[in-house]
Formats: sequence, C-alpha cells, structure tokens
Amino acid sequence: MEQFDFTLIDWSRAQFALTALYHWLFVPLTLGITFIIAIMETIYVKTGNVEWKKITKFWMTLFGINFAIGVATGIILEFEFGTNWSNYSWFVGDIFGAPLAIEGIMAFFMESTFIAIMFFGWNKVSKGFHLTATWLTAIGSNLSALWILVANGWMQNPIGMNFNPDTARMEMNNFWEVLFNPNAINKFLHTIYSSYILAAVFVLGISAWYLLKNREAALAKKSILVAAIFGFIFSVLTIGTGDESAREIAKSQPMKFAAMEGLYYGTDHAPLVAAGILKDDPIPENAKKKDFFFEIEIPSALSYMAFLDGDAFVAGIHDLVHGNEEQGIMSYYEKMERGKIARQALTDFKLAKKDNNEAQISKLTAQFEDEDFLNNYFAYFGYSYFDNPHDIIPSVPFSFYSFHIMVVLGGHFLVLFMVVLFFLYKEKLHQMRWLLWLAVWTMPLAYVASESGWIIAEMGRQPWVIQDLMPTTTAVSNIDINSVIITFALFFITFTALLIAEIKIMLKQIHIGPNEGGH
Repeated sequence: MEQFDFTLIDWSRAQFALTALYHWLFVPLTLGITFIIAIMETIYVKTGNVEWKKITKFWMTLFGINFAIGVATGIILEFEFGTNWSNYSWFVGDIFGAPLAIEGIMAFFMESTFIAIMFFGWNKVSKGFHLTATWLTAIGSNLSALWILVANGWMQNPIGMNFNPDTARMEMNNFWEVLFNPNAINKFLHTIYSSYILAAVFVLGISAWYLLKNREAALAKKSILVAAIFGFIFSVLTIGTGDESAREIAKSQPMKFAAMEGLYYGTDHAPLVAAGILKDDPIPENAKKKDFFFEIEIPSALSYMAFLDGDAFVAGIHDLVHGNEEQGIMSYYEKMERGKIARQALTDFKLAKKDNNEAQISKLTAQFEDEDFLNNYFAYFGYSYFDNPHDIIPSVPFSFYSFHIMVVLGGHFLVLFMVVLFFLYKEKLHQMRWLLWLAVWTMPLAYVASESGWIIAEMGRQPWVIQDLMPTTTAVSNIDINSVIITFALFFITFTALLIAEIKIMLKQIHIGPNEGGH
C-alpha cells in the first residue's frame, strides 16, 4: 500500500465522526417534531379548541431550542468537507456538490423563511396561513434531509456519473439516476421514518413525566395520543424501509451486509442472528463458522432478508476476500489487480498529456469511455490502493452490535407505542406508573438507536469514502495534524457545551410547562 499518514487520517476521521454524531443528536428531533406540531396545529384550526393551540406552542418552543443549536453543528460539518477532505471534494465535487447546493438554495431557504412565520406569526397572519407556514417548515426540514441523504446514498452506491481522466474527477451525467438511486431512496425513507419515531418518543416521554408528576394532564394525554399514533405508524414503516435497505446493502455492499451479521463463511439457507455475542474479530483464514459465545438464530431468515428467497446463498467475509467461483463471487485479490490496471491507465494518461502524445491521449480517452473497461476495471479503481485485502474488511464488532442494537430498540419502540395506545384507550394510562417511567427512560434509547443506525451506515462501509472507488486514505487533506487535533478538542468542548446547554434549557422549559412557556 502507498504510504499514508494514518495518524492524520485517524484524527480527520475522528473529527468528522465527532461533528456528525453531535449533529445527529439534534437533526432527527427537528425532522419529526415539526410534523407532530403541524398535526397538533391542524387539530387546533379544525376544532377551534384553544387547548390545542397551547399544546402546539409548547412543543414549538422545545423545537425552537433544538433547531437553533442543531444549525451550528451542521454548518461546521459542511465546512469540514473542504478543510479536512479536500481530495474527496475535488474528486466528487460535481456530484456531491449539486445535492448540497439544492439543499442550501431550496430546502434551507424554504425552511428558514417559514419558520419565522411559524414562531412570530401568531396573531399577525390568519390561522390558515400560519398553519400553512408550519406545514412548510416541516416539509422544508425534511427536504434538507433528502438532498443530504441523496449525496450520502451516492457515496454508498455511486451511479449516474462518468469519470473524466483529464480532470481526474467524477462528473454527473444523469441527475435523475443520482436522485432516485435505490440506496439513497431507502436511506432517506428509513432515516426520516426513524427520526419520526425519535420525535414521537420525545413527546411521549415528556408527556409521561407530566402524568407522573400529576401536572398538565390535558396536554399530556392529548400529546401522548398524537405521538403514540404517529410513532406506531412510522415504526411499522421503518421496519419496511429497513427491510428494503438490507436488500440494497446485500446487493451493493455485500461486505457491510456480512459484517452486520458476523457472517464469515457464506451459506445457503443462511440464518439470521437475532442476538449474539461475538468471541472476537478474527481474519477470515482463522475464523470459525460459528464465532459466537452464544447466538439466537432464525433459520433461513438472512437469505430471505437479502434476496427474498430462503434458499439463497449469502456471501460471507471469507467468500468476498478469497472469492467463490461456484457462486460467481470475485475475490478481493482479483479486484485489487483490476483496480491497478485502471489506475495505471490513468497514470499513463497523465504522462501522455504531459508529453503531448496525442495518439496515446486519444487511445486512453477511448479506453475510459469503453463500457467493458469501466465495468470490469475502473469499477474497482479504489482497490488499487490496497495490498492486503484484509484491510478492506470493516470492523465486524462495530457493525454487528450497532445493527442489532438498532433493530432490538426499533422493536421496543413499536411495542411501547402499542401498549401505550392500549392503556390510553382503556383510560388507565395514568395508573400504569411503570409504563410511564418506561416511556421516560426510553427517550435516551431513541437517540442510541438513531446514532447506531449511522454507525452501521458509515463504519460498515469502511475503508471506503466512495464505495469501491475512493478509500478514506486518499480522500483526506494534506494538512497539519496539529490543527486537526486542536480543532477536534475545540469542537468536542464546544459541542459538549452546546449539548449541556440544550439539555438544561429543555429541562427548564419542561419544568415551567406550557402555561408560562407556551405563550
């Protein structure tokens, strides 16, 4: 492998991960609670019941606190693409930049315009216009997520582009293919639906606390009704989109899929490990077929999850590294060799340009336009940077545990919403103190599940920043490592202070309640 400053790479990755994880503490609540607020205000406008107006304004206040702090982390995150990942930004600027530009021009503009009316337009505009502004704020925030997740989805499954050897950049040739990338669509739907669950748990937990304290019973019960129905619906939809996402991962990122299940050796009728504890993280040559202290398996379920066929063969880590001729799986060794051929062609092109060798330039340009070369050689360009295929295996424990924590907690949320709705219907919810406390303590679990989803999405595709085309090692900027370490420390202190500030302000506002805080 080429010589890279892995200390710089690790610190740059750590800084970006820190910013992203902190940013994602604020984003999902914004995505979901705006729609819950819009639903509550719709009920107010339809019924004329001022109690619903008070409820709407209370939750709007908590949303405003979260939104203001979340914006700060998001701005820093986008700057880091240029400062810490300039090679990546250059390589994919034509593609990655387009969705982010649309997000900034259309979605963020739309969101920021109508949020002002939503907060300050009470008694200044008509009920209908204010309600419209509230709905458009919710739609705008989710449009912001759409374009960012389209960009991220392309990184996981790069399509709709050409490689220009003259500039050594990816250039978009089909905007609609990028937009409707199956990975991006599934990622968007799964991400926003899971964010709606988090917001529903947030509203449910705070409302349950009011019931436990014998306060704001009307607000609490009405809010619980909306949140539990909202959460239940999107829990079901999240399961569906998660199922679709798993199939897409099995198709476009089979190594991530194998790591998610701790599957070292491929098999047909592959069982799904519903729960288990890994022994260690061995390299494939030394791995056992069952490398768990214990596991609970569902027979053939993994094959069905991946291919809708319980008999289907699911590739394991060993199959992907060493290949499996019987199943038509190319080894990482072969991909590395093909990638080196593609990379050598780019090197030859640069030399031909330097020497003004028109014949060679014409020949190599034609090669980079040839479908056979693109599909069979350039598609593995990123593998050329590796000499050891085991360096292309993500952390199996990170992938396995993140995935299973997310799935188990998703099931917990679904059951919680169902049980809460049952006792609410029976008018016994206020008597179920154990259930109310469970709702309160489920709030942090919603954030754990949300962050776990992003950990599997990003850690599971390592070492790729762009799947198969650009490893993380080549994407990082050549900057002074001390500046990265210093800014990491500053960001950690700043973000932690912001998080503590948000929690304190939130708790204070919740303690005040809707009477003073909601007007």
